[in-house]
Amino acid sequence: MEEIDANPGLIFDKLDAWLDGFYKLLPNIGVAVVVAIIFWLLGLGIGALVRRTLDKRGRGNLGDVGGSLIRWTLVVVGVMLAITVVAPSITPGDLFAGLGVSSVAIGFAFKDILQNMLAGILILLRQPFEVGDQIVSGGHEGTVEKIETRATMIKTYDGRRVVIPNSDIYTDSVVVNTAFDIRRSQYDIGIGCNDDWDVARKLMEDACAQVAGVVSDPAPETIPVELGDFANIVRLRWWTKSDRASQIHTFGDVLVAVYKALDAEGIDMPYPTQVHLFHDQTEETDGDRSRQREGWPAGRGDVPKPRAQERSASTD
Repeated sequence: MEEIDANPGLIFDKLDAWLDGFYKLLPNIGVAVVVAIIFWLLGLGIGALVRRTLDKRGRGNLGDVGGSLIRWTLVVVGVMLAITVVAPSITPGDLFAGLGVSSVAIGFAFKDILQNMLAGILILLRQPFEVGDQIVSGGHEGTVEKIETRATMIKTYDGRRVVIPNSDIYTDSVVVNTAFDIRRSQYDIGIGCNDDWDVARKLMEDACAQVAGVVSDPAPETIPVELGDFANIVRLRWWTKSDRASQIHTFGDVLVAVYKALDAEGIDMPYPTQVHLFHDQTEETDGDRSRQREGWPAGRGDVPKPRAQERSASTD
């Protein structure tokens, strides 16, 4: 077996060459560290300035995202410049070329995350809704608590938190219930077929207008919508504040007020009914229309006899 002759002198020569190269690079490393620190401080300062400026304009979420993006962009630029200072043979073009290839790989690996981030930035810029708005998205309804770069958080009306990816919000339809100051509600009310339409409609509109929470402009209105089987249907419409609490509470108050007003004036509010007749076939009077209790009219003159009597008469 051939022995390997280790030369300690050669190893020390290599280490000495590395140390000499390191000492020669020390000034460049110091400059690179200073450059990186300067860009890091610039990122902190400009990011904080952006956040404060946008926060004063009521765009706090956009300020947080914009400040973070500016800070990290300056940090990356500072690191790239520091690398070119330490290794002058590496040009900024080489770094950007490598960064471009890396960006493609990162884009494929983190496609969903980047898609949500881009959607979050667009939501913050275009502002289809704001923090505090009440929205409906993807089957979830609640109040917007926070808009981040990755997701939007809403608090449902029963006290739960739902985290919705921004890409889902940006690509799907979103209903903003509080986009405007007031919102319309409606309810269909049945009145008797013999009751006067105009009187009933006037009672509904006046009773609705007196309910606290119903706005006066636009005023409540009624529209006849159907001649039903057992009632004539009138659709009552009114406007309230757009938030959920105002709408729900006012809705109940309107129904109570309209019911009391119609009932006080004798306006019928019919509803379908069912009558069940129970026939006891074990009784002696079963089939005897003149004696049975189920309510069939006995008729005049001869009436059909019970089947049992007919059978006994035929056998006799």
